[in-house]
Amino acid sequence: MIAQEPNETRARLLRTAFQLFHEQGFHATGVATILREADVNPGSMYHFFASKDELLLGVLEFALEYLGPAVMEPAEARTQDPIGRVTELLEQYREGMESAGCRMGCPMGNLALEVSDGNAQARALIHRNFENWAARVEGWLNTAGDRLPRDLDRGRLARFVLTVMEGGLMQSRAAGHLGPFDDSVAVLLEHFEMLETQARSQKRKVRTK
Repeated sequence: MIAQEPNETRARLLRTAFQLFHEQGFHATGVATILREADVNPGSMYHFFASKDELLLGVLEFALEYLGPAVMEPAEARTQDPIGRVTELLEQYREGMESAGCRMGCPMGNLALEVSDGNAQARALIHRNFENWAARVEGWLNTAGDRLPRDLDRGRLARFVLTVMEGGLMQSRAAGHLGPFDDSVAVLLEHFEMLETQARSQKRKVRTK
């Protein structure tokens, strides 16, 4: 085993555990598997994390920092259009599901279903991850300005986007194909089209006054 700096060892443990929890689930992933895949000895792990449950909390904190560079920034890089970024974000999740054969789904969604009821600290961190996701989308919607209706609650719309994504992924995972996700996203995009039509109508009324 190659000697590693403490910070590198901790980061390797978190990245590996995050991936394994996503692929296999938290309860199905043993500590021995994490150690083997991370190439870390037990003493090093328990220096940083007293238990697997404590490692889970570390993974969820890691996910808070991982969200921007791994998920949101790639969607932002695909287009400068703020509403288009919502479409691109959903397309990223679709591509991930397609490449995985409709397995695994969303890491946070999976952990929310698996561990939230019995672990209050984990539940709070998962909630923060969802809140940060929705807040980033809300920021895009705010940037859209008058392309959306003036009285639209953009925070609620951002949460609805999150609901469509999570629900679509879960149903596609169960179905084994992307149909449920595609159907859900199609309805969401139709809703956006109606909102943009409503906003244009509002602007025309203002100009004619």
